[in-house]
Amino acid sequence: MESPQPNGPTNRFILGTVFHFLSVHYIDYLILIIFGGVIIGLDQWTKALVRNTVPLGTDWLPGALAWLMPYARIRHWYNSGAAFGIFQNGNLVFTILAIIVIILIFYYFPRTQRGDWWLRVAMVMQFAGAAGNLIDRLIFKQVTDFISVGNFAIFNLADASISTGVAVLLIGVWLKERQEKKLAAMASITTNASSNSIDDEAGISGEDEGKGG
Repeated sequence: MESPQPNGPTNRFILGTVFHFLSVHYIDYLILIIFGGVIIGLDQWTKALVRNTVPLGTDWLPGALAWLMPYARIRHWYNSGAAFGIFQNGNLVFTILAIIVIILIFYYFPRTQRGDWWLRVAMVMQFAGAAGNLIDRLIFKQVTDFISVGNFAIFNLADASISTGVAVLLIGVWLKERQEKKLAAMASITTNASSNSIDDEAGISGEDEGKGG
């Protein structure tokens, strides 16, 4: 019978790899945690303020803004589904999905290019939105919503952060594709100009040889 091999060297290698990765990418994680934490803090603070001051199901606006009531108001409500009140009674499913999203963003964020700010801003906002609503789901088994605009579904800052993150991502992809097309067009023009220049030089050289003959 073979004696079991010790796991010590393997464990030390794994820990060393993890610590090396963190030492290289700690700035990326600081960006994600600090900026994401600000959005999460605002989301949780506004939700707690609404829960403690506005009775469930009622509307509120400061006196000076009462004229906005037909169009926008603070309405204390709750949501057991996805953002903007869709897919109700799916708290467990969306809790699991939020955890998966957060893990994926933690994994991929430090692996994105630091110069790709459109993607990074989108990921920070989506991370913060997912985490903000996840906190509600874990503590209260439902999400507090309070921003009501017209007849649109009631939402919160976390929902707005997720949606804005998606919009930022789409804008970033569009701008990147536009830039790539512009660079490709410029490269094509440069290549054609260079080719024409070579052809012209070859023609002039041929004429000179003919005259010399």
